Amino acid sequence: MELILAVVIALAVAVVVTGGLVVSGRKKKQLPPAQPPSTTPTITAPPAEPHVGDEAETPREEPRRTVEEVELPAAEAPEAPVVVEEPAAEELAAPEIEVPEPTAGRLVRLRTRLARSQNSLGKGLLSLLSREHLDEDTWEEIEETLLTADVGVAPTQELVERLRERVKVLGTRTPDELRGLLREELITLLGADLDRTVKTESPEDTPGVVMVVGVNGTGKTTTTGKLARVLVADGKSVVLGAADTFRAAAADQLQTWGERVGARTVRGPEGGDPASIAFDAVKEGIAEKADVVLIDTAGRLHTKTGLMDELGKVKRVVEKHGPLDEVLLVLDATTGQNGLIQARVFAEVVDITGIVLTKLDGTAKGGIVVAVQRELGVPVKLVGLGEGPDDLAPFEPGAFVDALIGD
Repeated sequence: MELILAVVIALAVAVVVTGGLVVSGRKKKQLPPAQPPSTTPTITAPPAEPHVGDEAETPREEPRRTVEEVELPAAEAPEAPVVVEEPAAEELAAPEIEVPEPTAGRLVRLRTRLARSQNSLGKGLLSLLSREHLDEDTWEEIEETLLTADVGVAPTQELVERLRERVKVLGTRTPDELRGLLREELITLLGADLDRTVKTESPEDTPGVVMVVGVNGTGKTTTTGKLARVLVADGKSVVLGAADTFRAAAADQLQTWGERVGARTVRGPEGGDPASIAFDAVKEGIAEKADVVLIDTAGRLHTKTGLMDELGKVKRVVEKHGPLDEVLLVLDATTGQNGLIQARVFAEVVDITGIVLTKLDGTAKGGIVVAVQRELGVPVKLVGLGEGPDDLAPFEPGAFVDALIGD
């Protein structure tokens, strides 16, 4: 029995083992169909898609951030140019709106400013002339007052002699009589009959040509720009020639002045040939049928021979187009007698036809007007009385004297 049971158990174990092998064999037969979907190239391609998807999920936020970062500057970028461009348009429009102050009566309007710095001369003379006894000492004080004001020796002697004669004839001297007497004599000394018109009309069918000369520091380029405003205020069209190529930013400075009143500026490279630029400026003025061409020249130290030769060349080149109608010498009124030395040197090279005295509202002595006119034999035509754009005024002897001696 035991033997029979052992055989039965052995047979049962054998059946179980055989069944397991069959099952596992069946499973191995079923695996191959399941493997093709996972190993086929078709499935390998999808991994690329899920792979990209997987990368997109981790960096998906990064592209979104990148896009947002790109879009934000793109949205801001248009705003920045718009903000920058609008002021640029306004800057271009601003010069067109700017209207220069009328030139008629400018000196009268600026009289108070002139009187503040100049009335010591007039008041000093009136005080001396009002003394009860005009002895030799008093007349010497009068001479000293005039000389201190840079009137010059010869003009001072002439004025004192005339005053002595008229005071002697007048006898009694009331303050009003003395003021009237002094006013008449000072106006005579200044040359009331001189032609102070700035010549801007050419006898030919070409623009009037004005050349502006003077040493650096006198306000030459600024004066040229202000003169353009004076001419525009008088209804004339202007072309500017930036022939001062040796001073840094001189052309930029002149162009800025021109843009304010709509005047075109002809310029060249820094250090270029001034005569060539002056020639082109006149040529441009003729082409545009402008009324006036203003040429700003170089103004290095007047002691340098090269500058004088250069000015002579500019003058000759410009005259190939036609006559030079006006040569204005710009002098700093505060330099006093030193300005007369400059005037002599420039007068030897170019024919000075008029004088512009700048900074006459500062520490300048009013007598320099008389002295420089006597030195060159040409009139003071314009005076600068401040740093404002419309502070350049035609010189009027009567208004000037009234500012000196007061009401």
